[in-house]
Amino acid sequence: MTPRPSRLSDIEIQRALGTLAGWSRQGDSIRRSFSFESFPAAVAFITQVMPIAEAMDHHPDMDLRYRTVHVTLSTHDAGGVTALDIEQAGRINAL
Repeated sequence: MTPRPSRLSDIEIQRALGTLAGWSRQGDSIRRSFSFESFPAAVAFITQVMPIAEAMDHHPDMDLRYRTVHVTLSTHDAGGVTALDIEQAGRINAL
């Protein structure tokens, strides 16, 4: 098993969020909401995130609400936000 990265400091998280459009901190996680033109488009987005999550062996919490998908990232093993979450947020933004 690949060791998980360590939890980032508050300053490191703030700096990283400055490079990630739309993401904000919520407690021990980062979160972003994505809005789509239709329910099928929102579901398609989730299916695009799936291979990223599988390849990274890091799975986000995703909440589908009609045309909006709320994505929450946190490395539970580390008890908060790590470089893995920041990397995945960047990959999701690239979609």
